[in-house]
Amino acid sequence: MDGTESSAAQPGPSERSHRSSVSSMGARAADVLVYLADDSVVPLAVENLPSLSAHELHRAIREVLQLPDITLDAFALWLVSPLLEVQLKPKHQPYKLGRQWPELLLRFTDAPDDDVATDEPSLQFRRNVFFPKRRELQIRDEEVLRLLYEEAKGNVLAARYPCDVEDCEALGALVCRVQLGPYRPGQATACTLREKLGSFLPAHLCKRGHGLFAALRGRGANAGTGEQGLLDAYRKVKEVVGSDSEREAPLGTHYHAYLLKCHELPFYGSAFFHGEVDKPSQGFLPRGGRKPVTVAISLEGVHVIDSREKHVLLGLRFQELSWDHTSSEEEESVLWLEFDGNNEGTPVNKLLKIYSKQAELMSSLIEYCIELNQAMEPAAPPESASGPLSVPGSPPPPTQRPQLRRQGSVVCSRIQHLSTIDYVEEGEQIRRVKPKRTTSFFSRQLSMGQGSYTVV
Repeated sequence: MDGTESSAAQPGPSERSHRSSVSSMGARAADVLVYLADDSVVPLAVENLPSLSAHELHRAIREVLQLPDITLDAFALWLVSPLLEVQLKPKHQPYKLGRQWPELLLRFTDAPDDDVATDEPSLQFRRNVFFPKRRELQIRDEEVLRLLYEEAKGNVLAARYPCDVEDCEALGALVCRVQLGPYRPGQATACTLREKLGSFLPAHLCKRGHGLFAALRGRGANAGTGEQGLLDAYRKVKEVVGSDSEREAPLGTHYHAYLLKCHELPFYGSAFFHGEVDKPSQGFLPRGGRKPVTVAISLEGVHVIDSREKHVLLGLRFQELSWDHTSSEEEESVLWLEFDGNNEGTPVNKLLKIYSKQAELMSSLIEYCIELNQAMEPAAPPESASGPLSVPGSPPPPTQRPQLRRQGSVVCSRIQHLSTIDYVEEGEQIRRVKPKRTTSFFSRQLSMGQGSYTVV
């Protein structure tokens, strides 16, 4: 595929059900099943399915759901299975790509042949990776906000968006408000929330155990969460609309509040990819193999997330990194990320290897995101350099919120948990001195000329 698309082998909310939308349909009139973020289905009766483009299907969905024009930019069609996720470009033909699915799996995943043979993608209507958050904040249509909310909620509950306990409780409280209505003393209790805790909090924060092992786990970052913390946060959800303190806020207000909270997460709106990194050595012991990671790439940068521990290992804005990818028949595909750091107090360049068959996809997406950001920069007024971009004729953007930076926050980098190559280039020698970003090992940086997004 040669357009604006992204893919990930890391299973996400889509694994709640294994669905087929495209591959079993015939060439004549047929019902195409398009899945929304809440698992509801939009059936579309179409003609000439093999030649139908994603843009035409997108338009048909908007007409059926009666969605405003902003939906064209805010959402895209995706082909999704438990093994791979691909955002489609408007010109792509979903039926033909569905037929090519086994070839895509062989190229971009390490799935066993048996899984490749049985895997089928579903067609999903999801957030466009290239839709800026600043524009999302301007949306007022309640149904569009609901679709964005449902997708964000699914990513939070699946721990695709790692969150600190406090933020999980605040987000879960908004879900309580949407599903249960306004908080009323006596009607909502810790006991009633406990029955549906998995609907409000990520699964790893809902686990319960007994005995010494559970007590030891309780001393970690997950301690103290649960129904009581959720109930306290639910109690604090605001209902006031204007000067009328008796009037309940419409659901759109709470959808918006949920998205606003998610915008504080630096990886919100990312495309997700599966990979592995080397584990650091432990004292005199050799490196202990590799750890699985999720690589989240958005318009704002790249985040490497520990798939098991549910926290960020490395977060970089595009101006903080250089990158490249390598691939050959003899060696594994690798995405290389280079960034400034220090080694025992000495400034160095750090080089991280991410092993992934999706390295080419990730590299192309990084390049395209940089190109989009550079294209938007000339339209921004000078004072917006440190805040959200403004749009002529639109209301002033909200005050820029600080990123979450609590001590020990799951969104903060943990470079000590990574095995990196530390160097600086000087002729043919590599030695440990303070590098300059202009002497990067790679030529691909933010200052590079504009490129084109070509992947498959």
